[in-house]
Amino acid sequence: MLSLMDSYDVVVIGAGGAGMMCALHAGRRGRRVLLLERSSTPGRKIRISGGGRCNFTNVGASPAQYVSENPEFCRSALSRFTPEDMLELVRAHGIAFHEKTLGQLFCDGSAQQIIDLLVKECEAAGVRLLVNCRVSLVEQAEQFLVKTDKGAFNAASLVIATGGLSLPKVGATDFGYRMAKQFGLHVLPTAPALDALVFSPKDTQRFGSLAGVAVPAAAVSCHGVVFREAVLLTHTGLSGPAALQASLYWRPGDVVSVDLLPDTSVEELLAWFAQQKSAGSRATVKTLLAQRLPKRLAEAFCELHRVKDMPLAQQPVAVLEALCRGLKAWRITPRGTVGYRTAEVTRGGVDTRELSSKTMECKTVPGLYFIGEVVDVTGWLGGYNFQWAWASGWAAGQVA
Repeated sequence: MLSLMDSYDVVVIGAGGAGMMCALHAGRRGRRVLLLERSSTPGRKIRISGGGRCNFTNVGASPAQYVSENPEFCRSALSRFTPEDMLELVRAHGIAFHEKTLGQLFCDGSAQQIIDLLVKECEAAGVRLLVNCRVSLVEQAEQFLVKTDKGAFNAASLVIATGGLSLPKVGATDFGYRMAKQFGLHVLPTAPALDALVFSPKDTQRFGSLAGVAVPAAAVSCHGVVFREAVLLTHTGLSGPAALQASLYWRPGDVVSVDLLPDTSVEELLAWFAQQKSAGSRATVKTLLAQRLPKRLAEAFCELHRVKDMPLAQQPVAVLEALCRGLKAWRITPRGTVGYRTAEVTRGGVDTRELSSKTMECKTVPGLYFIGEVVDVTGWLGGYNFQWAWASGWAAGQVA
C-alpha cells in the first residue's frame, strides 16, 4: 500500500513551461502538487530558446496565429491568460525585456531568468519538484498511480505536459502521445514544424551552391498564408524565419512560393529595366539585378531563366518578363523538412476535440489533463508557442 506521504492532489509530468505554469497555479490554490521531470533540470527547452534569451511571448498573440484541426479550441485559454498576464509575472521578478520585430518579447539577459521565475513561483506555491525522475507506469483505479524510479505516487489529478517530438537533444519523447493512447484518446498525426524546408534533388542541384545567401525581406507563402521575413538559403534548402513559418502549413507534395522582391511588382521591375535601357546602360541583366538581390542569387536566377550574358539592350523582352515573373513567384516543392532534431515544435498531437477548451481536462477521463505542445495546437514562430504553454498550463492549474 502507498503511504500518506506518497499521495498528492496533483501530479504533473513534465517540468517545461506548461508543466511549471500548471503546477504553480495549482499550488497557489492549496493543492499538494508533485512535478516530475525526467531531465536533470527543469525548462531545458526554455533555456535554448530565442538564442538563449527566450522569446517568452508575443504581444499580438491571438487564435489567428495558431494551427489546429480544431482552430477555435485555443481561444478560451488564450483569452484568459494573455501576454500581459505573463508580462505582469516577468515584471514582478524584475526581469528586463525588450520587443523585437513583429511583437516578439525577449529577455535582455538570459532565458534562465524565465526558468528561475517559474521555479521560484513553484517553490512559493509549495510544489515538490523531482528531477532525473523517469516514469515507468501510469495506471488509474480510484486515483492515478504513477510509478517512477524514485518511487510510486498517487493523485486525484494527473497532468501530462511532456511536450512533443521536436528537439530530442533536450529530452523530447513520445511519452505524452503514448499516455493519450493508453487512456483511449485520439492522437492526430505529428510532424516537425517551424523547421527548414529541404529542396528536391533537382532544386538542390540548382541552388545548393547558394548556401549562406540571405534575403532580408522575402515573402514566403503556402496555402495562401504569407510570411514576410528573412530567408536564408542553405546547402539543402530554405531556412530563415519566413521559411520556418511556412513549414507550419506545408504538407508533403505542397508547393511553396517565394517572392524575392515583395515591394516591387512585375510591371515595376520591367519598367525599371526599361529605364536602365533607355539610359543607355551597357550592363548585363545579372549585374543590374545584383543591385536588388544578393549577387549569387541574381546570377542563379538569370541562369535558371536562360538570361544570356549580354548587355541589357540586347535582351528579348519575353526573357525579361519570364525572369521578373520568376523572381516574384519562385515555386519550389520541398521533399520534406530537416526533421525533429531541428524543428522548433511538433505539429499535431492529442486531438483537442477530446479535451475541454476551458480546463484542458479529458472529456472521457475525469482528472486527466493534457497541456502545451503535446496538444494539437501549434503557434507561429515568435513567442506564440510559449504563450500557448503559459495559457494552457494556467487553464489546467485553475482546476486540477
